[in-house]
Amino acid sequence: MMALIDLSLLRSSPSVSPFSIPHHQLPPRSRKPFRLRCSVAEGPTISSSKIDGGESSIADCVVVGGGISGLCIAQALATKHRDVASNVIVTEARDRVGGNITTVERDGYLWEEGPNSFQPSDPILTMAVDSGLKDDLVLGDPNAPRFVLWEGKLRLVPSKPTDLPFFDLMSIAGKLRAGFGAIGIRSPPPGYEESVEEFVRRNLGAEVFERFIEPFCSGVYAGDPSKLSMKAAFGRVWKLEEIGGSIIGGTFKTIQERNKTPKPPRDPRLPKPKGQTVGSFRKGLTMLPEAIANSLGSNVKLSWKLSSITKLGNGGYNLTFETPEGMVSLQSRSVVMTIPSHVASNLLHPLSAAAADALSQFYYPPVASVTVSYPKEAIRKECLIDGELKGFGQLHPRSQGIETLGTIYSSSLFPNRAPSGRVLLLNYIGGATNTGILSKTEGELVEAVDRDLRKMLINPNAKDPLVLGVRVWPKAIPQFLVGHLDLLDTAKMALRDSGFHGLFLGGNYVSGVALGRCVEGAYEVAAEVKEFLSQYAYK
Repeated sequence: MMALIDLSLLRSSPSVSPFSIPHHQLPPRSRKPFRLRCSVAEGPTISSSKIDGGESSIADCVVVGGGISGLCIAQALATKHRDVASNVIVTEARDRVGGNITTVERDGYLWEEGPNSFQPSDPILTMAVDSGLKDDLVLGDPNAPRFVLWEGKLRLVPSKPTDLPFFDLMSIAGKLRAGFGAIGIRSPPPGYEESVEEFVRRNLGAEVFERFIEPFCSGVYAGDPSKLSMKAAFGRVWKLEEIGGSIIGGTFKTIQERNKTPKPPRDPRLPKPKGQTVGSFRKGLTMLPEAIANSLGSNVKLSWKLSSITKLGNGGYNLTFETPEGMVSLQSRSVVMTIPSHVASNLLHPLSAAAADALSQFYYPPVASVTVSYPKEAIRKECLIDGELKGFGQLHPRSQGIETLGTIYSSSLFPNRAPSGRVLLLNYIGGATNTGILSKTEGELVEAVDRDLRKMLINPNAKDPLVLGVRVWPKAIPQFLVGHLDLLDTAKMALRDSGFHGLFLGGNYVSGVALGRCVEGAYEVAAEVKEFLSQYAYK
């Protein structure tokens, strides 16, 4: 679903229709003579459905799932690979696009109930610009402080190396232990896949793990770092030790390799974010999926639920959907499944039991987002900077007796999120270490959040908060546990070995859970689809 608190805080659904481009206007290429058919099954509840008003060639790609991953894959194919993928369809089982991106606006407030922001990397900025949202981008203040709760106090997280000697979140001994470990003075890798906890304790020591990484894992994955895989969840950091013998050694080697290869010129259309910040849009994250859907037009169909997928003798695929008009079947050269792994598992079981079994083993714990507002005077004076609540937000280590995973200062992070004189706070609760939230009422979740906030941020005698929204996600974020990459490889290889070429897996359990990684992964999957269509589909 989401990365709860974007990485830099501490540092889908239903409709199918191909592009409305007549066959004779498409670029010339060697085509197989099979067609995209909207065939109508027999039966009293079945209705026919014409695509673009009549005959249409077979789809180059059907993307199943209209969440951010699926939409971005379709947009990437449309903008970068249209020469081989001019006929792309997105189907979404729900009645709206965006998956778990959920922006709500009411009574002068604007808040998120799923993912809350993104790191403004070039891929997501490119997607925003290509979707017409350049002028709607909003970026947080890169100098805004971030906090971790430790021993009853919200403590500042260092934002740059020069801050390291002065911050009080770690002891001098803890800082020395981290420094020595980072340069390689620590025990060697054990020779098996380490959890996040094992990797960090070995390389950087107990204090870095307990005071930084453990709450960080709660904020990003809502996960248990003793079970999360370092290689799968934080692969870029894991690789540093792999290539350089230590974290610092790998960093230097990475910089050296990067300097050997000249960077391609940056797209001049893209804005240039300053520092480590996070981004959103003027009217919330929902603007991105809605803009992409508008760009794709009638190629996105809502309330189309995939019921079966079969391989055709000519190499393509037949997909059957439940739609408001009845059962409809489509044919396509390639398919990308961006739906949650457990849903994909059920659909793919008739094709490959081995792939289905691997996909069924990914775990999605529950998470609730609780959005509340307090008057500005409810904030403790020691938490104010120049009379204002400033910052990105705060994370809470599990050892500190706080149930809430973390809190986003929404009204401080982006403009126009709350009325004047009010503070808007987005809180996350639950996750892999607290699945009991599923048995709690909305009122009990609000009480838990309010009780926690009064321990460090809100005055104990402040009035009750204004409750804006409580959203419980029973299956929220896929956990990249030890063995995750092996399971994913098993699923992919099982499909490939069974002859299901052109059937791709995508989504956050493949690319990563942060919104930015979903977009980066979408470009990667689109490139794979392009390669397949170029090499195989038109021979």
